[in-house]
Amino acid sequence: MNTQTSHETELLLNTVRNFMEAEIYPHEDMVDRTGEVPEELGRQIEARAKEIGLFAANLPEDVGGGGLNYSEMAVIEREYGKTTHALHSWIARPTELLLACEGDQIERYLTPCVTGEKRELFALTEPEAGSDVMGMKSRAVRDGDDWILNGSKHFISGPCMPDFAIVFAATGMDETKRGPRKRVTAFLVDIGMPGFDCREGNKCVSYRGYKNFQLSFDNVRLGPGQVLGEEGRGLELAGKWLGMGRIWVGATCCGKAERLMGMATDWAANRKQFGKPIGTFQATGFRLADMAIGLRAADLLVADAVWRADEGRLEDADAAMVKVFCSEMLNKVADDTVQIYGGMGLMEELPIHRLWRDSRLERIWDGTSEIQRHIITRSILRPLGA
Repeated sequence: MNTQTSHETELLLNTVRNFMEAEIYPHEDMVDRTGEVPEELGRQIEARAKEIGLFAANLPEDVGGGGLNYSEMAVIEREYGKTTHALHSWIARPTELLLACEGDQIERYLTPCVTGEKRELFALTEPEAGSDVMGMKSRAVRDGDDWILNGSKHFISGPCMPDFAIVFAATGMDETKRGPRKRVTAFLVDIGMPGFDCREGNKCVSYRGYKNFQLSFDNVRLGPGQVLGEEGRGLELAGKWLGMGRIWVGATCCGKAERLMGMATDWAANRKQFGKPIGTFQATGFRLADMAIGLRAADLLVADAVWRADEGRLEDADAAMVKVFCSEMLNKVADDTVQIYGGMGLMEELPIHRLWRDSRLERIWDGTSEIQRHIITRSILRPLGA
């Protein structure tokens, strides 16, 4: 694993940092206070991101994207993590699942997402089947050449009302060595189709202004051209996105932890009690030391997983390790930062309380810490037949 930084990576890092300073950070407090990103502001961020090549940077150049590899995207995601999803999500990174589009789907779904004409949702989670994907109740039944879709999804996140959703539904059952298993298929479902209702869901205290949507499907008729990839291969598609998504969560956690640690260090060096900076007291200094250790380890874990992804060797357990370690590292850093600041850490005049609240969600979305540990345990025991 090569962790050296190239000249090109430095240029990319400086580009992203300058963009964040000019277009993102000035609006953080307003968005957290109001719980909304004004559409005009979101479109401005989107336009400026296109101007400097950050928009759709994760997709290949041959489809119109920026063509950045995983190592380069990790640099970007780490910087984005220092702020709120509500703002940086306007710099679209369309899901790589859309690369499975074929024929008319390319012009109807893939290309408009690359250009910013359309936005998509990744719709997998259900009210009664969060981490238990096999417990999903959404079903699509054949009707001639068409499919009839019924069911619901929730906690489906995005910066604004989407144009379509990539919806996962059971389309049958398969017999496996471990017993019957639902056959899951991905569908491209347009907003406004008869029977498809998409509306904003509950308000979250983390990442205020970043929307989550509730989707319901009542006998929605889908044509054969709305199947994404192959029938029954939906989980395989979803798995590719979820794996890298968990690594990007890890990278963003490192970015946010670095920002928090910087604040904690500055406060510890300048806040005085009993005539000395509080950082010189062991109780505070050791917290800073633990932050530095945790952040270094987390960054190396992300770098290792990204290297494995670039080499085509990434396993589910690799991504799970990144997700659980980085998210829990961030939560400790955030909590210790509040403790170092004392009462001021919870005052609205400072950003600490917002970063603390935002950090809590990282241990839940994209698979809880418990699910990540289950994935890791499975990877250890299954080779032994357990």
